[in-house]
Amino acid sequence: MVPLRLYRHLIPQLAAAARSPSCAPRPISRLPALAMAAYGTGACADSKLLFRQLFEKESSTYTYLLADVGDPEKPAVLIDPVDRTVDRDLNLIKELGLKLIYAMNTHVHADHVTGTGLIKTKLPGAKSVISKASGAKADHSVEHGDKIYFGKLFLEVRATPGHTAGCVTYVTGDSPDQPSPRMAFTGDALIIRACGRTDFQGGSSDQLYESVHSQIFTLPKDTLLYPAHDYKGFTVTTVEEEVAYNARLSKDKETFKTIMENLNLSCPKMIDVAVPANMVCGFQDPPSKV
Repeated sequence: MVPLRLYRHLIPQLAAAARSPSCAPRPISRLPALAMAAYGTGACADSKLLFRQLFEKESSTYTYLLADVGDPEKPAVLIDPVDRTVDRDLNLIKELGLKLIYAMNTHVHADHVTGTGLIKTKLPGAKSVISKASGAKADHSVEHGDKIYFGKLFLEVRATPGHTAGCVTYVTGDSPDQPSPRMAFTGDALIIRACGRTDFQGGSSDQLYESVHSQIFTLPKDTLLYPAHDYKGFTVTTVEEEVAYNARLSKDKETFKTIMENLNLSCPKMIDVAVPANMVCGFQDPPSKV
């Protein structure tokens, strides 16, 4: 249950929206945004954020489905899909009556093959998204500050390199007509009480520390943080929790760097398959018809 105090600032805006005969749609900027099952979104009281957190057990990966169900077409985005669970995800999208617009990645994953390529073969209208800095192939290459729209909702792109050179975090908007509290999909830049490794794919502990502290920890303290992975049974955290309790990122920079330099992790089992595939968004181009 979300505390009532989180919505008090929305009461005057909701009242104004109720008096208005219609709620004008926002113009689409450059791309789409996100969802939570029973959330209203401020001034546009007819906009609703639908949200589903899905799990792939082999790589312990979270996939996130977000949709504006206040829009007649119910446009949706899928963040960090996995090839093994594409059929599950697309079946859910069909059951919910959603229209998938974007299949998005937070970075080039090394532990699984992204599902974006397979999704594009099954839903030709869906477009793949990844950061320009990743160097990977996709229909849309996004940069820091871009806004990804779906319906009246949007996700803001924040560059959070350090785990890899091309990591981004997708954050819900801060305007009155967007979901509250805000939500951030952090990929591997921040996982609950920890963070992604920094010893390959152009990673840098210096860069990761600065990214998280400048782009994630500066969000409102009640912002909900959703990682790309979890290995201990957690599902969600907040900025306030991670600032206080993250075993790595709550430390000063030099301590953080020492921790990261002494992790001594083995390479992901899938790295030789996953990285080449994910550099083309999971073989994003559908096979040519003979």
